[in-house]
Amino acid sequence: MNATLQRQPAIFLPHGGGPCFFMEWTWGPADTWDATKRFLEGLAATLPATPKAILVISGHWEEPAFTAGAAAKPELIFDYSGFPEQTYRLTWPAPGDPELAEHVVGLLGKAGLPTGLSATRGFDHGVFVPLKVAFHDAQTPVVSLSLSGSLDPALHLAAGRALAPLRDEGVLIVGSGMSFHNLRGYLRPETRERARAFDAWLTKAVELPTASRELLLTGWREAPFATYAHPREEHLIPLMVAAGAGGEAPGRRVFGDEPMGAAISAYRFD
Repeated sequence: MNATLQRQPAIFLPHGGGPCFFMEWTWGPADTWDATKRFLEGLAATLPATPKAILVISGHWEEPAFTAGAAAKPELIFDYSGFPEQTYRLTWPAPGDPELAEHVVGLLGKAGLPTGLSATRGFDHGVFVPLKVAFHDAQTPVVSLSLSGSLDPALHLAAGRALAPLRDEGVLIVGSGMSFHNLRGYLRPETRERARAFDAWLTKAVELPTASRELLLTGWREAPFATYAHPREEHLIPLMVAAGAGGEAPGRRVFGDEPMGAAISAYRFD
């Protein structure tokens, strides 16, 4: 078997704050995102083989229908503001994969889910910022996939289930978001315990067998401090796609840290 066609996991990872891995952080100590950066730097070595391609579901792209980026040479989208000038000159020339984009849309459509293709969509910072760290050589083809603007967790779990066969084709599925994303909550004294409580609930949910996991994730708003952790849930919803693609095995927490006083986690489904 070609090594790149070994079964790949589905992963939910934190993509940090803006271009945080490529600057001296200004909202806290300079080492604020060092642990997350080290996790991303070591990610490729934990995979069973070099992926044939990477499918990234970014918390920074929403469309009415699940839309796959089909550009052959996607440009970078600097969809952040207020950061140092050099962070708008970052490069990461990973190729797209129009054929994979069409395959993604076909799998979603077969499952009865609304789909679309974009011939011009580039890589937003939910895609290129973490992957520039994890796959710095930019050799592996990457396709980005939007969220559905409904942000319906059950719909995104269904999308993950539809996309699960890609894993056996050597495609790494990455949900790129943040398990805590309350910009007004960072560095506040009440946040630490609230974020820890939500993170503990989320980890327990991820580690359950599929049926129980999906039941809890669908009702994530019932978790402790859920809407404090996510006043708007677009950074959590990529987890639903990764979990849906995870199959029958329980997920596991593979990284945790507390940047700016808020617990965050990464999860993996093998």
